[in-house]
Formats: sequence, structure tokens, C-alpha cells
Amino acid sequence: MTPQTTTTITITAASAGTWQLGDRSVNRIGFGAMRLTQYGEALAEDAVPSDRGRAIRVLRRAVELGVNHIDTASFYFSPLRSANELINRALAPYPDDLVIATKVGPSRSPSGEFLPHATPDRLRGQVEENLRQLGRDHLDLVNLRIVGTDSVAERFGALAELRTAGLIRHLGLSNIHPHQLAEARAIAPVVCVQNRYGLGIRPDHDAFLRDCGRQGIAFVPFYSIAGTGGQAGARGEADEEVLAIARERGVSAAQLRLAWTLHRGPHVLAIPGTGDPDHLAANVATGALRLDGAELAALETVHQGGA
Repeated sequence: MTPQTTTTITITAASAGTWQLGDRSVNRIGFGAMRLTQYGEALAEDAVPSDRGRAIRVLRRAVELGVNHIDTASFYFSPLRSANELINRALAPYPDDLVIATKVGPSRSPSGEFLPHATPDRLRGQVEENLRQLGRDHLDLVNLRIVGTDSVAERFGALAELRTAGLIRHLGLSNIHPHQLAEARAIAPVVCVQNRYGLGIRPDHDAFLRDCGRQGIAFVPFYSIAGTGGQAGARGEADEEVLAIARERGVSAAQLRLAWTLHRGPHVLAIPGTGDPDHLAANVATGALRLDGAELAALETVHQGGA
């Protein structure tokens, strides 16, 4: 008798489908680089620097699994690690289909202290720093990170000039309100909005998310797995309904949260971050998880009960 062999099917990022970021097509499961640089609460001064070799392996494995959208920033660093330079070391020369999105606006001192948001004339320096660290002659996508409800026109206009000069391919916005998106779109095309959002987190942003889809703009939630944990990551607590559905499906609560996020619309892109190869594979595999109507209805109740 011939022994039977078992074939393991590897689920790739393509399982979640694609979205068009300007003239670039990306798989809807991407990768967030913030947690690459250290263990513990992301960006915290007392966190332990990550293992360089493992971080590089995670990045390379992400690309092998079909991830072609990586979110980063020059202010993602620990005392020994820089996310941008890890990306450069792991992936350069970059695959033709890889889109690297970065953020400008905030900055950090060498000691890790966050500095006030950049003025328009300092944004060019931040863009050039990202170019240097990533080893690029242009940036695929730059998100202007905002805090507050003030006008974005002057700062976004400065980035639009750098786009015209060829240093930036596409522009996006992060941590914004609807009126700021309208203001920016009057200046230059916006391909994505990156806001905090997740299951039970900011249900008041549901309409904004849908409106982005109607305008052909990607909505890219951050902390969609971490939930209320934010930078510290998922804290382990979860609504009983979430845990029950996760157990029934044989997945983790984090995977269920990620799957729910992708179900919010074809324009919603996920950027879960991790420095762990096993978590990476689990995150990517979530793109193949399809929730049924009853599950989505139950999770909608959880969501609307959130803050």
C-alpha cells in the first residue's frame, strides 16, 4: 500500500482580495512595522529592543506570504532598532509590487520623546529622512498624521508640492476627521485614510468609513486587533460573544477581530503588526476567513456597544 501524503496549503495575503491605492494594487492584508523594533508596549521607553535577525525574517516571510503593503514611519524606533532600516535591510532591492507607506508630522528625539508636529517647512526634512532610511528615491505613499481638528491645508499643501516634485507618489491622511479629508482633497488626490478603528472601537466612525469607500479612498484602521489596548497590544480581554464565535470557528479572538475589520468593506485594508513569525502567519491566514450573516449580526451588536 502506498503511504498517503498530507499537503499543507499555505494561505497568502491574496486570499483577502485587493484594492487599488492610486495606481498601485495591494493585497488587503498588509503589515504594520511598529512592533518590529521592540518587545513590550510599542514606542515605550522601557521596552526591550527586538531581535534583529528575527525581525528581518518576519519581514521577508511577510513578502513570501504575499504581503505587498507595509506601513512604517521614521519615528518607529527603539534604542537599537529602526523599523525603516530593518525594512531596507530585509527587503532591498524591493519587489516591484511592494508598496511602502510611511507617516510624517510627528517626530521623536533620539531619547524617544515625541516632539510637536512638524511645520510645513520641516515636512520636507521628514520625507527626506524616510527616503534615506528606506534607501529609496521616492516614497510610494506618505500619510500626514494629524492631532486635533485644525486645518490641514498648509501642511498637506507642502506634501502636495513634494508629490509634484516626484519625491512622493501618493498621499494619504492619518488620525483625521471628515472635514479635514474634504479640505485635503481640494488640494491633491487622497488615496487612503488611516484612523483608529476596530470591533467595538469608534463605532461613530462607521459613516466616515463608508463615505471613504464611496469616494474610492482606502480606509486603513490601526489598532484593529489591539482594541482598547492601543499601543500596548491586545490585553487578553474580549467580549464573551467574540470569544464564543472565535471558539466555534477555531480561531483566536484577534483573528476574529481582524476578519471583522476586513468585512467592513472592500476598501478596508488591514495592517496588523507583529515581530512573531507564528502571529504573522495567523494574521495573513485571517484573510481567508469569511463570516456569515448571523456572526456579523452578533458582532455588530458588540461593535455598537463599544466606545
